[in-house]
Amino acid sequence: MADSAGKGRARGANLEYAIGLARALAGALIFAFPLVMTMEMWWIGFYIAPLRLFLFLLLGLGMLAGLAYYSGFEPSDGVLDAVLDGLVAFGVGFLCSLAVLWMLGLLDGEMGWRGAVGMVAIQAVPAGIGAVAARQQFGDASGEGKQDRAGYPAQLFLMAAGALFLAFNVAPTEEMILITFKMSPRQVLGLAAISILLLHLLVYTVGFAGQERFPEGAGFWSTFFTYTLVGYAIALLLSAYVLWTFGRTDGTAPELVVMMSVVLGFPAALGAAIARLVV
Repeated sequence: MADSAGKGRARGANLEYAIGLARALAGALIFAFPLVMTMEMWWIGFYIAPLRLFLFLLLGLGMLAGLAYYSGFEPSDGVLDAVLDGLVAFGVGFLCSLAVLWMLGLLDGEMGWRGAVGMVAIQAVPAGIGAVAARQQFGDASGEGKQDRAGYPAQLFLMAAGALFLAFNVAPTEEMILITFKMSPRQVLGLAAISILLLHLLVYTVGFAGQERFPEGAGFWSTFFTYTLVGYAIALLLSAYVLWTFGRTDGTAPELVVMMSVVLGFPAALGAAIARLVV
């Protein structure tokens, strides 16, 4: 009787994990498809420096493990379990990107293994984020999750994940550079102010499902400085990092790098603001 009950629980756990993997695949497909269909992303895989690609994948794996702990495609039981789920999510993102790129005729024998691996690997991180976010978007996210009990560092981590995810969707495009050249310094400063304002409003004011509550005992200015401004600073730093990873800052004057970071920081700030809705 006990053996039968144990086998039943094992089958139930395996079925639940299989459903989680199916959700992960769906999330990877839906979240990564805009990037898979972007020409600039194809070429980045060819010219990105190996060290930059390695650092990006390392950062991506760390972020996937953290996201798996807080809102993975299946409930995680601890840090080690979250790390394994993060690796699985990256694997799902890699295989999903490989399959879609091949299906669209973008991978062939003439490009060489290095170009093919680079093209797929650079797509695997956003696809992996989609895989991790699948439970939040498509699964049963009812009840209190770990992110509802997350402390201050964890909240900043979730904002960073949302910022990276949304910024990644536009960072590879040539339009980011064009917009920067068309904007005046005054307009860039105005965009920074609007980004900060929207970040604060979307997180604490407008009433989206899952939005943050003001920390207990904290006033407006305390929350503004410790969450909103710090969140925007994280969005700017990640924007600059992504631009560097993609080679957008090479040979570029420092003031233009700052302006590009502010321009990319606009979608990054929005991603940070809606992080709890997405991841």
